Amino acid sequence: MIIACGGWSKRNTLFGGDQFKAEADPLLDPSKDAARVRAFFVHPGKARKGVGKLLINACEQAAVENGFNRMEMGATLPGVPFYAKMGYAELEHIKLPLPDGEIMGIVRMVKDLRQPR
Repeated sequence: MIIACGGWSKRNTLFGGDQFKAEADPLLDPSKDAARVRAFFVHPGKARKGVGKLLINACEQAAVENGFNRMEMGATLPGVPFYAKMGYAELEHIKLPLPDGEIMGIVRMVKDLRQPR
């Protein structure tokens, strides 16, 4: 059973899949850009057992090893408390229109990786 997945990216897109891109997604410059946290999910039966923390710590370490000083993400509303606990700060709230007319709340969050964990 897969209990979790998640990752980080050197690509510019903050959130969303490649299937919706009409143009190339350029690589980020670690000297001025923040790496991106991408698509974190933990199986509900395995939540609050440290799995998400292990994943985010591994992503942050890999980003640092690739020269990044900051991480940024587009968090869904249920994930905001977890990311805040992990040291991420809210930058802006985004209202993302969905094809069915509903609106999905996304919170852009950032963390300075130079701070002690």
